[in-house]
Parts: sequence; structure tokens; C-alpha cells
Amino acid sequence: MTANECIKGRRSIRKFTNQPVSHELLAQIVETASYAPSWKHTQIVRYIAVEGEKKATLAKCTSLYPGNGKIMENAPMVIAVTMIRGRSGYERDGSFSTPKGDRWQMYDAGAAGEAFCLAAYEQGLGTVIMGLFDEEDASKLLELPEDRELVALIPIGYPDESPVAPRRKAVEELLSYQS
Repeated sequence: MTANECIKGRRSIRKFTNQPVSHELLAQIVETASYAPSWKHTQIVRYIAVEGEKKATLAKCTSLYPGNGKIMENAPMVIAVTMIRGRSGYERDGSFSTPKGDRWQMYDAGAAGEAFCLAAYEQGLGTVIMGLFDEEDASKLLELPEDRELVALIPIGYPDESPVAPRRKAVEELLSYQS
């Protein structure tokens, strides 16, 4: 599969088969995703694979959008994407390296999350990135250390649907030139 095929072929999957995701395959996906770029190679993203009873409890942390809970219940595994705060976009003394301040860390987390989803797709797995959930409750359930922040939840599994690609904006709308 070429990068072009991978990027254009990946879809957000919301229905999964009950086939489990092997821990060995998940480790390969995370290893591939670790090549995502990050600010000064800080590699702030950490993944937590949630299965079984804890996954069922995590699915209840979606009161902001109950549909996300149903998707999580249907997936054999949910990946909690977390980041270590205070590293990306910062200097060692704690000052910001960029006028974006602490917002740069979300850029790094987003790049890593998409790399994870593309690596999963290449291996025949489906994913959907979720941002609507009760962050405080989910973080407590996952027992995140003080220096970590929960960024997204990604249900992962073998797809039980083949969604059609939504319409894309024309290149002329997305791209401009200046000289």
C-alpha cells in the first residue's frame, strides 16, 4: 500500500467485528506511529490500550455524546491517547520556545494520533478519533499521572463497515499561493 492509498483509503470506522486486536499487532502499530514528528523530538504521546471491563466503564464517560459510548462498547479495544505536558513547545527551563505557548503539544499529539490511525489501517484495522468525552472522569478512570493529559480516545478493531469517502473541498479552496 502506498502512502497515497493509505491516506485516501482510511475512513473513520464506527462498527467493528468482535475479533480481538492482538497485543503484538498493537505493539507494531505503536512502533510505526512513534515515527510521527514531534517538537525537538520530544515524543510526548503515550498510548493506553483499554479492554474488557475497564473499556466498558470508559464507554460510560461519554455523556457529552452518548453515540461515542456505543461505538466504544462495540470496539474490542479503545486506545487512550495521552501526552506528557510541559515538553512540546517548551525549553528546558520551562519557558516557551514558540508564541503558540502550550498549544504546540496538541499539534504533536494530533500528528501522532493520525500516524497511529494510518498504521492501523495499513494492518487492516479500523479506527475513529474521538474528542467528545468527559475528560475528568476518563482521566481518573485511567489513573493518569499529574504530568499527563488525555487528548483523544480511539476505538480500534477489525471493521464491520466500509464507509464511502465524504466529499472533499476542491484544491482551489484549500490552496493559495503568494509571491
